[in-house]
Amino acid sequence: MPAPSTGPGFDDGAVFRSLFLAYPDALVLVDLQGVIGLANPAAMELLGYSERELVGLPVDELLPDAIRSRHAAYRSAYADHPRPRPMGTQMDLVAKRRDGSEVMVEIALSPLQDHGLPYIVAAVRNVGTYPRVKQALQRARYAEYLAQFGRHVVDARDSKKLLDLVPVIAAEALQVEMAKILLLEPNGTEFRIVAGVGLLPEEAMGDRIPNEPGSPAGHVVARGEPVLMRDYAHEQRFRIPSQYIKAGMVCELSVPLWDRGRTIGTLAVRSRTPQRFADDEVRFLESLSSMLATVLQRESSEDALNHAQRLESVGQLTGGVAHDFNNLLTVISGNLQVLEDAPAYANDPLVRQVVSAAARATRRGAELTAKLLAFSRRQVLQPTIVDVTALLQSLTNMLRRTLDQRITITLDAQEVLCIADPVQLESALLNVAINARDAMPQGGTLSFDCRSVRTLPDDLDDQRDEKEAERFVSIAISDTGVGMPEAIKARAFEPFFTTKETGRGTGLGLSTVYGFAKQSRGAVSLTSTPGEGTTVTIFLPQVEGDSAMEETELPAGDVPAGLRVLLVEDDPEVRRVVRNSLASMACEVIDCANGEDALRVMAAGRHIDLLLTDILLGTGLRGTELSDAARSLLPELPVLLMSGYSGALLEEPQGRELLRKPFTRADLKKAIARVLNATQ
Repeated sequence: MPAPSTGPGFDDGAVFRSLFLAYPDALVLVDLQGVIGLANPAAMELLGYSERELVGLPVDELLPDAIRSRHAAYRSAYADHPRPRPMGTQMDLVAKRRDGSEVMVEIALSPLQDHGLPYIVAAVRNVGTYPRVKQALQRARYAEYLAQFGRHVVDARDSKKLLDLVPVIAAEALQVEMAKILLLEPNGTEFRIVAGVGLLPEEAMGDRIPNEPGSPAGHVVARGEPVLMRDYAHEQRFRIPSQYIKAGMVCELSVPLWDRGRTIGTLAVRSRTPQRFADDEVRFLESLSSMLATVLQRESSEDALNHAQRLESVGQLTGGVAHDFNNLLTVISGNLQVLEDAPAYANDPLVRQVVSAAARATRRGAELTAKLLAFSRRQVLQPTIVDVTALLQSLTNMLRRTLDQRITITLDAQEVLCIADPVQLESALLNVAINARDAMPQGGTLSFDCRSVRTLPDDLDDQRDEKEAERFVSIAISDTGVGMPEAIKARAFEPFFTTKETGRGTGLGLSTVYGFAKQSRGAVSLTSTPGEGTTVTIFLPQVEGDSAMEETELPAGDVPAGLRVLLVEDDPEVRRVVRNSLASMACEVIDCANGEDALRVMAAGRHIDLLLTDILLGTGLRGTELSDAARSLLPELPVLLMSGYSGALLEEPQGRELLRKPFTRADLKKAIARVLNATQ
């Protein structure tokens, strides 16, 4: 290779050394024995070593312990056949820093043997600094923290502990120095500090702060909207207390805490880093605030209501959480699918890893809201004719493979059919079976018994429905476990009640069974004797074989290109995600934020092929009301409803197609195709 031409006074050595030192990526010069001979300042900064510590260090020391031995063999083979090679584009590479922490990297190897030098140059790049990766990691972390708090909400009954936990989670998730909760006193003129981390020396728990309209907290309460101050130095709306400036705080984010439509306080975070907060942080803190508000509402409701009333009240509260949380999950899920379509997704394993982690957190959040809606009887069931015997045979076969082998499983079932949602029925039976397994730690017998009964037992008077079925299918699940004393049995169906140790039980298992049975126009009973075992019996409406119409689902088919869709969604972020999903199917989209605007579009005579509307649309028309009005104008118009909380549909006529949030692009496509096929 010819040497580069140089002009008069050009010092090759000085220029190349300057390039080596100034190169923005980490450069490490390694000999054929794997010993570092030279490193630039970027390498020292990335790996946390000084030049004296890094030079002379075996390069294997920069690898995690688990792969160090394999790397030695790889390095020896590479030394025999050196060649330029990128690493980390098709697999995850991790470098170990001096303090033991790890950083994800890409590496490019360049041998210098062709130039007569027995060295290899390794260029190391920290891929965690890529903006798209940082944003994806950040959103995945926020989703995981929300799911984490959701699990605490389900497991814990002490609202004070949950109240104290919220600032901790907010500070950890946002990586800020201070977070606190202010609750408005009954007189409305003062706030009280009820929880916080990183409080200033001048602040203490229980301190009262005036509710002044000109203060950030006063503004949040008066306007019911978040306040974002990106940099105190440029803030002109509010007076910043001198103690914040003295403590080095430079930016702040405050969001409202709600209780049944009124603001009762604020959740605030502050940071010493300017421009620390943006839209993602606002959405995260609002979601955390919404979940905390539900906790506070739950406590106040439980103080005033008896067992049955508590169940109904918690159901109403969880509906709001489900709606907000599922909207958030829809936005996250939709943006993850956008990432999946990006070229970088196929070529960058780190992006795939991050997207996968965020998708798993989204699914966990959806599972949590599904459980909350189940016990509160706010889920929308899809009842059909179920062959109970076949379902039980499949379930017991699965349990024999998965449960403790010391547990004997028996099945005695008549050939009967019932009306129920088969997915939710199987889930309810599985919940009971898992409880039974936990009650038999040393093994025992788990029995399933299914038969037809003429009516409900006399002791289920409180569960009788005005439209009680003529006959019922009785499904009894019995165990030979430890049994329950009367005090435990009396609370067995109560939401959040569990006798299991912390971390093992949510208290939602039997509650979801109760809610499912009641919503299916059935009932559930429990008998138990300490030391002898427990039997849970689910009663569901029976259907006679002669009247059972065989139901077949219409094939989904494709969404025709150019389909003109009227999209109605009050949440702008969700509306953007759904609009992008429709555009990816080559649909033409007209979007509206409320039902009134949508009706004006239809009244103007614009051609519409499909109405896609959320059920809850703020203060105006509901989606179900918009659907009725739309069909008055356009009787043949196909309608697809969507919702993260579908209690609004429970009192409406059945037969409407519903798409549950959060949904994927594929879910949306299938639902549209079903609606179009059904109206052809």
